[in-house]
Order: sequence, then structure tokens, then C-alpha cells
Amino acid sequence: VQLQASGGGLVQTGGSLRLSCAASGRPFSDAIMAWFRQAPGKEREFVGAMSWNDGRTFYADSVKGRFTISGDNGNWTLCLQMNSLKPEDTAAYYCAAGFRGTSRSTADYAYWGQGTQVTVSS
Repeated sequence: VQLQASGGGLVQTGGSLRLSCAASGRPFSDAIMAWFRQAPGKEREFVGAMSWNDGRTFYADSVKGRFTISGDNGNWTLCLQMNSLKPEDTAAYYCAAGFRGTSRSTADYAYWGQGTQVTVSS
């Protein structure tokens, strides 16, 4: 299984970025795919996730209303649209895939992509 994340960059406060994560190596129809982020000196935290089975999404309170997750199950690509970005959104963003149902815990995600850096300047 491989997860390939892309789309990070530098943006000003209030701007937008779109991250993508391409998954390959096995069927993902029963997977939950998620985004996590990790700022320097902090623990990795849950951002949001989507169930491929029913398309349901759920988010951390800190990003609800600003971030939107969508997916293309034709090529198992998960996207994270980030709007109204704030300096506190600055972090390395990781995509992950798990098969233990909806979860906000890193322990429930077996597969991880490499991080993509998002930097929001004030």
C-alpha cells in the first residue's frame, strides 16, 4: 500500500490550499482515509476523515467549516480543501488509511503517506 500526498505550500492568512493523497496497492472501498497534521514540537493531531464506503466525512472542531474532504473512488484519491487558513494551521500534513472504522486516533491507521508542508504566514 502506498499513499502519496501532494499540494502543500506557503500561503498568507485567509488563503486557500488543496492537498491530494493518492492511494494504491489494494482496494480501499472499506477504508477510512484521513488527514492528520503535526506542528513542530507538538503531537500529530486529527484533521478530518472520510469513509469510502458511504462518503461520510468528519472533522476536528478546529477546522470544521473551513476544511472540506472529498474523494474520487475511481482512482482512490482523497483531497483536502483548506480555506480561510490561519497561522495555527501551519504543520506537516499526513494522509492515512485504516480499516478499523471511523477514528480520530493515529493508532487506528495502518498506512501513512509522507508529510506535505503547509505554512501560513501572518
